[in-house]
Amino acid sequence: LQDSGATVVVCGKDDLKAKVDGHRSVLFSELPKADALTEEAWNREIDASKPEDLATIIYTSGTTGTPKGAMIAHRGPVHMCEAVARALPIDEKEIFLSFLPMSHVYERCAGQFLPIYLGACIAYAKSLASLAGDLVSVKPTVMLCVPRFLESFQGRVAEAMEKAPPLRQKLFKLAMSQGVRKAQGKFAPLAGLLDKFVMAKLRERTGGRMRFFVSGGAALAPAVAEFYMACGLTVLQGYGLTETCGGTIVNRPRNNKYWTIGEPLETETKLAEDGELLLRGAMVMQGYWHRPEDTAAAIDPEGWFHTGDIAEWEGKSLKITDRKKDLLVLGNGKNIAPQKIENELRTSLLVTEAVVLGDGYDHCVALIVPNAERIRKELDLPEDALLSKNPEAHKLVKAEIDRINKTMANFEAVKKFALLDAPFTVEGGELTPTLKVKRKVVRDRYRDVLETLR
Repeated sequence: LQDSGATVVVCGKDDLKAKVDGHRSVLFSELPKADALTEEAWNREIDASKPEDLATIIYTSGTTGTPKGAMIAHRGPVHMCEAVARALPIDEKEIFLSFLPMSHVYERCAGQFLPIYLGACIAYAKSLASLAGDLVSVKPTVMLCVPRFLESFQGRVAEAMEKAPPLRQKLFKLAMSQGVRKAQGKFAPLAGLLDKFVMAKLRERTGGRMRFFVSGGAALAPAVAEFYMACGLTVLQGYGLTETCGGTIVNRPRNNKYWTIGEPLETETKLAEDGELLLRGAMVMQGYWHRPEDTAAAIDPEGWFHTGDIAEWEGKSLKITDRKKDLLVLGNGKNIAPQKIENELRTSLLVTEAVVLGDGYDHCVALIVPNAERIRKELDLPEDALLSKNPEAHKLVKAEIDRINKTMANFEAVKKFALLDAPFTVEGGELTPTLKVKRKVVRDRYRDVLETLR
C-alpha cells in the first residue's frame, strides 16, 4: 500500500478496513453502481483510453526479495486474451473454476480477463477447503491451477488407493500404466476398457467435464503430468511472469509436450548467449513502479525483458532448465538447479514441501516439511507428536530421499536434511499467495538449522 501510493482501498468486509488504517477505505457495497453512468459516459471513458495507458500495477510475489510493482498497460491483457483465444480451443461455452488469488497476475489476467473476453462463465470457489466439493458441483471445463494443487490431488488419490482392496489396487496400477502408454502414443490394448471402469470414476471427482487444467506459477514435475494423462485428464503447462501479464508461453492440447512450458503466444522470444529467456512485445510491462534502476536492469535498451530463467529450445517448444537467481553454487564450484530436486522430493507421499539449499556448502541440503499426519499414523505416534527430533521419522524420510537421490547426478544428491515441525503458510510468510516458497524468508528463518547441516 505504501509503495503503490493508493488513495482508496476497496474492502469486502468491515474487519478488513481496520487493516488499512491510515488509508481511505470503502466497502464494495458503498461503491456506485455501474448503471449510475450513462452509456454515453461509458463510451466517452473508453474512447479516451489508449492501449499504452497504465491499466494496473501488479506486485511481484517477492520470492527473491522485496515485491516490485509491475506497470501493466491496457495493451498487455488485451493482447494476451487475443493470443490465448487463437492458440487454445476455448470459447464462450467454457466454465472456469477460480480459486487462485486475484492479486496475482496469473488469475487476474488468465482467470478473470480471459473468460470475460470470451464471454465465458467464471465460478468462484467458496474456499480452498471447499474446492473438492466445488469441482463436483460446478463441473468446470477449464481450471487454472498451480503444481501444488495437482500434487495434492494426486497424493490424495494415492493414499486412497493404499487403503483399497488388493484387486482394486492392481486394477488401478494397470490402468495407470496403460493410460500413460496410450497418452504417449504406444500400444495399450487395455487402455479403453480400464479407462471406462477405473479412470472415469476418478474424473468424476473433477466434475466429469474438465477439458484441461492449465498449470502455471511454478515448474510442473513430468511425473505429475503423466499421472493426469493416465487418468484421461489434460494438463497444459504454461509460463509467464508478473512482468509479462502472466501467460506468454503455453502448451497446446494437440501438441502437449508436458515436460516443456510449450510454445510462445505471439510474443517475440529469444535466448541470450548464456541461455537466459528474453521476451519482447505488447505483453511486457512498462517498467517497475518508482524503480527506474530495477526497470533498466530488467528491460534492455532494445526492449527485451530479461526473465532470469535459463531455457533451451525443443523444436518449437521451450524448456526451462535453471533459474539464474536460484542457482546454488556448491563449495566445489558445481552449479545446482534446486527446483528440479525439490520437484522430485515433493512427489514422495511423506513430503509436503521441500527447500533445497547449499550455497557454499560441499553438498546439497534440504529443509523438509513432512506429511506429519501420514508419518504419525505410520509410526503410531500421538497426533501432537513433533517429528523434527524423532529418529524413526528421520529414517522414513531418509529412505525416500535415498530413493530419489539415485535418480540424480551425484553432485545433486541431498546429503543432509532437517525436518521442520511448522508447515509453510501464506500467513506465516513462507509462501506466496500462489503457494510458491519464498526461499529468502525460509533461508533466513531457519539459518540456525541450516548451520547444523554443513
